[in-house]
Amino acid sequence: MKRIAFFVCLLAVCMATARAQESRQDVSLSGTSLIEPYKASQTDVQVHSTTAYGGLASYRFMLTPTSALEANYGITYENKISYLLPTTPQGAINILTRTQEISAAYVRSFVFKNFNPFVEAGPAAIIFLPIQNSGTKIQDAHRQTEISAMYGAGFAYEVSPSFDVRVEYRALVSKVPTFGETNSSSGYDFTTHEWYNISVPTVGVAYHF
Repeated sequence: MKRIAFFVCLLAVCMATARAQESRQDVSLSGTSLIEPYKASQTDVQVHSTTAYGGLASYRFMLTPTSALEANYGITYENKISYLLPTTPQGAINILTRTQEISAAYVRSFVFKNFNPFVEAGPAAIIFLPIQNSGTKIQDAHRQTEISAMYGAGFAYEVSPSFDVRVEYRALVSKVPTFGETNSSSGYDFTTHEWYNISVPTVGVAYHF
Protein backbone atom coordinates (compact mmCIF):
# COMPACT_ATOMS: atom_id res chain seq x y z
CA MET A 1 0.00 0.00 0.00
CA LYS A 2 2.84 2.34 0.84
CA ARG A 3 4.47 1.58 -2.51
CA ILE A 4 1.24 2.39 -4.35
CA ALA A 5 0.90 5.67 -2.45
CA PHE A 6 4.55 6.49 -3.23
CA PHE A 7 4.10 5.85 -6.97
CA VAL A 8 0.87 7.91 -7.02
CA CYS A 9 2.65 10.85 -5.39
CA LEU A 10 5.59 10.48 -7.78
CA LEU A 11 3.24 10.46 -10.77
CA ALA A 12 1.47 13.61 -9.51
CA VAL A 13 4.83 15.40 -9.11
CA CYS A 14 5.90 14.37 -12.60
CA MET A 15 2.63 15.58 -14.11
CA ALA A 16 2.90 18.93 -12.32
CA THR A 17 6.50 19.31 -13.53
CA ALA A 18 5.48 18.46 -17.09
CA ARG A 19 2.67 21.03 -16.99
CA ALA A 20 5.09 23.67 -15.71
CA GLN A 21 7.48 22.90 -18.55
CA GLU A 22 4.67 23.12 -21.11
CA SER A 23 3.74 26.70 -20.30
CA ARG A 24 1.96 27.89 -23.42
CA GLN A 25 0.30 31.12 -22.27
CA ASP A 26 1.33 34.41 -20.77
CA VAL A 27 -0.14 37.72 -19.76
CA SER A 28 1.77 40.99 -19.56
CA LEU A 29 1.29 44.52 -18.28
CA SER A 30 3.34 47.36 -19.76
CA GLY A 31 3.73 51.09 -19.47
CA THR A 32 3.52 52.91 -22.80
CA SER A 33 4.18 56.22 -24.49
CA LEU A 34 2.10 57.23 -27.50
CA ILE A 35 3.93 59.60 -29.85
CA GLU A 36 1.97 60.96 -32.81
CA PRO A 37 4.06 62.60 -35.56
CA TYR A 38 3.61 66.10 -36.91
CA LYS A 39 1.60 66.20 -40.13
CA ALA A 40 1.31 68.90 -42.80
CA SER A 41 -1.20 68.08 -45.52
CA GLN A 42 -2.16 69.15 -49.04
CA THR A 43 -5.32 70.66 -47.53
CA ASP A 44 -3.08 73.12 -45.61
CA VAL A 45 -4.18 71.59 -42.29
CA GLN A 46 -1.29 71.11 -39.86
CA VAL A 47 -1.56 68.60 -37.02
CA HIS A 48 0.76 68.22 -34.06
CA SER A 49 0.36 66.45 -30.74
CA THR A 50 1.81 66.10 -27.28
CA THR A 51 3.00 62.73 -25.97
CA ALA A 52 0.46 60.54 -24.18
CA TYR A 53 1.25 58.00 -21.46
CA GLY A 54 -0.74 54.91 -20.59
CA GLY A 55 -0.81 51.15 -20.19
CA LEU A 56 -1.04 48.01 -22.31
CA ALA A 57 -2.42 44.59 -21.32
CA SER A 58 -1.52 41.61 -23.54
CA TYR A 59 -2.28 37.90 -23.74
CA ARG A 60 -0.22 35.41 -25.76
CA PHE A 61 -0.96 31.81 -26.68
CA MET A 62 2.02 29.81 -27.94
CA LEU A 63 1.35 27.82 -31.09
CA THR A 64 4.91 26.48 -31.10
CA PRO A 65 7.94 27.30 -28.91
CA THR A 66 8.77 30.19 -31.26
CA SER A 67 5.40 31.43 -32.57
CA ALA A 68 2.33 32.81 -30.84
CA LEU A 69 -0.93 34.67 -31.26
CA GLU A 70 -1.40 37.83 -29.22
CA ALA A 71 -4.33 40.02 -28.17
CA ASN A 72 -3.82 43.56 -26.81
CA TYR A 73 -5.77 46.32 -25.14
CA GLY A 74 -4.16 49.69 -24.50
CA ILE A 75 -5.33 53.05 -23.20
CA THR A 76 -3.68 56.41 -22.61
CA TYR A 77 -4.55 58.97 -19.99
CA GLU A 78 -4.56 62.19 -22.03
CA ASN A 79 -2.77 64.16 -24.71
CA LYS A 80 -3.47 67.23 -26.83
CA ILE A 81 -3.99 67.10 -30.60
CA SER A 82 -3.77 70.55 -32.20
CA TYR A 83 -5.09 71.51 -35.64
CA LEU A 84 -3.91 74.64 -37.38
CA LEU A 85 -6.31 75.55 -40.19
CA PRO A 86 -5.98 78.13 -42.97
CA THR A 87 -9.41 79.47 -41.88
CA THR A 88 -8.31 80.00 -38.27
CA PRO A 89 -5.17 82.16 -38.39
CA GLN A 90 -5.79 83.20 -34.77
CA GLY A 91 -4.34 79.95 -33.49
CA ALA A 92 -4.56 76.17 -33.29
CA ILE A 93 -7.73 74.30 -32.37
CA ASN A 94 -6.92 71.95 -29.47
CA ILE A 95 -8.65 68.69 -28.61
CA LEU A 96 -7.71 66.76 -25.48
CA THR A 97 -7.86 63.08 -26.31
CA ARG A 98 -7.84 59.68 -24.68
CA THR A 99 -6.73 56.94 -27.08
CA GLN A 100 -7.61 53.23 -26.91
CA GLU A 101 -6.07 50.36 -28.87
CA ILE A 102 -7.56 46.93 -29.55
CA SER A 103 -5.26 44.73 -31.60
CA ALA A 104 -4.22 41.18 -32.47
CA ALA A 105 -0.92 39.95 -33.83
CA TYR A 106 1.17 37.02 -34.92
CA VAL A 107 4.40 36.91 -32.91
CA ARG A 108 7.63 35.24 -34.07
CA SER A 109 10.29 34.73 -31.40
CA PHE A 110 13.99 33.79 -31.52
CA VAL A 111 15.64 32.13 -28.53
CA PHE A 112 19.16 33.09 -27.39
CA LYS A 113 19.49 31.72 -23.86
CA ASN A 114 17.69 34.20 -21.58
CA PHE A 115 17.17 36.74 -24.37
CA ASN A 116 14.22 36.18 -26.69
CA PRO A 117 13.98 38.78 -29.50
CA PHE A 118 10.65 38.87 -31.31
CA VAL A 119 8.77 40.60 -34.11
CA GLU A 120 5.01 40.92 -34.50
CA ALA A 121 2.33 42.37 -36.75
CA GLY A 122 -1.44 42.33 -37.10
CA PRO A 123 -4.70 44.29 -37.40
CA ALA A 124 -5.81 46.94 -34.93
CA ALA A 125 -8.57 49.39 -34.11
CA ILE A 126 -7.74 52.77 -32.61
CA ILE A 127 -10.42 54.72 -30.77
CA PHE A 128 -9.85 58.47 -30.40
CA LEU A 129 -11.98 59.77 -27.51
CA PRO A 130 -12.24 63.56 -27.14
CA ILE A 131 -12.31 64.73 -23.54
CA GLN A 132 -14.99 67.36 -23.08
CA ASN A 133 -13.44 69.93 -20.76
CA SER A 134 -12.00 73.41 -20.97
CA GLY A 135 -8.91 72.14 -22.82
CA THR A 136 -11.02 70.99 -25.80
CA LYS A 137 -11.97 73.96 -27.95
CA ILE A 138 -14.71 72.17 -29.94
CA GLN A 139 -17.47 70.78 -27.76
CA ASP A 140 -19.13 68.79 -30.58
CA ALA A 141 -15.97 66.76 -31.38
CA HIS A 142 -17.01 63.13 -31.85
CA ARG A 143 -15.39 59.84 -30.92
CA GLN A 144 -13.65 58.28 -33.91
CA THR A 145 -12.63 54.65 -34.53
CA GLU A 146 -10.03 53.90 -37.19
CA ILE A 147 -9.25 50.44 -38.57
CA SER A 148 -5.47 50.27 -38.45
CA ALA A 149 -2.42 48.04 -38.38
CA MET A 150 0.10 47.30 -35.67
CA TYR A 151 3.71 46.13 -35.95
CA GLY A 152 6.62 45.94 -33.59
CA ALA A 153 9.92 44.42 -32.53
CA GLY A 154 11.53 43.92 -29.15
CA PHE A 155 13.02 41.41 -26.77
CA ALA A 156 12.06 39.52 -23.64
CA TYR A 157 14.61 38.82 -20.91
CA GLU A 158 13.78 35.72 -18.86
CA VAL A 159 14.08 36.49 -15.16
CA SER A 160 12.71 33.09 -14.12
CA PRO A 161 10.70 30.28 -15.77
CA SER A 162 7.53 32.20 -14.86
CA PHE A 163 8.50 35.83 -15.47
CA ASP A 164 10.23 37.92 -18.10
CA VAL A 165 10.82 41.61 -18.74
CA ARG A 166 9.76 42.89 -22.16
CA VAL A 167 10.99 45.96 -24.03
CA GLU A 168 9.45 46.74 -27.40
CA TYR A 169 9.06 49.37 -30.06
CA ARG A 170 5.47 49.17 -31.32
CA ALA A 171 3.81 51.27 -34.01
CA LEU A 172 0.22 51.89 -35.05
CA VAL A 173 -0.59 52.92 -38.62
CA SER A 174 -3.80 54.94 -38.81
CA LYS A 175 -5.50 57.78 -40.63
CA VAL A 176 -5.14 61.15 -38.93
CA PRO A 177 -8.37 61.65 -36.94
CA THR A 178 -10.85 64.41 -37.75
CA PHE A 179 -13.25 63.90 -34.80
CA GLY A 180 -16.13 64.35 -37.25
CA GLU A 181 -15.06 67.89 -38.18
CA THR A 182 -15.05 67.62 -41.98
CA ASN A 183 -17.56 70.32 -42.94
CA SER A 184 -15.83 73.51 -44.05
CA SER A 185 -19.12 75.42 -43.86
CA SER A 186 -18.98 75.09 -40.05
CA GLY A 187 -15.63 76.85 -40.02
CA TYR A 188 -13.68 73.74 -39.03
CA ASP A 189 -12.45 71.11 -41.47
CA PHE A 190 -9.77 68.80 -40.04
CA THR A 191 -9.46 66.71 -43.22
CA THR A 192 -5.83 65.91 -44.08
CA HIS A 193 -6.00 62.71 -46.21
CA GLU A 194 -2.84 61.72 -44.34
CA TRP A 195 -1.77 58.67 -42.34
CA TYR A 196 -0.12 58.48 -38.95
CA ASN A 197 2.72 56.14 -38.01
CA ILE A 198 2.23 56.39 -34.26
CA SER A 199 5.18 55.24 -32.15
CA VAL A 200 4.27 53.29 -29.01
CA PRO A 201 7.40 52.21 -27.05
CA THR A 202 6.58 49.84 -24.18
CA VAL A 203 8.28 48.35 -21.13
CA GLY A 204 6.57 45.67 -19.07
CA VAL A 205 6.54 42.36 -17.21
CA ALA A 206 5.03 39.07 -18.42
CA TYR A 207 3.85 36.07 -16.40
CA HIS A 208 3.89 32.60 -18.00
CA PHE A 209 1.42 29.87 -17.04
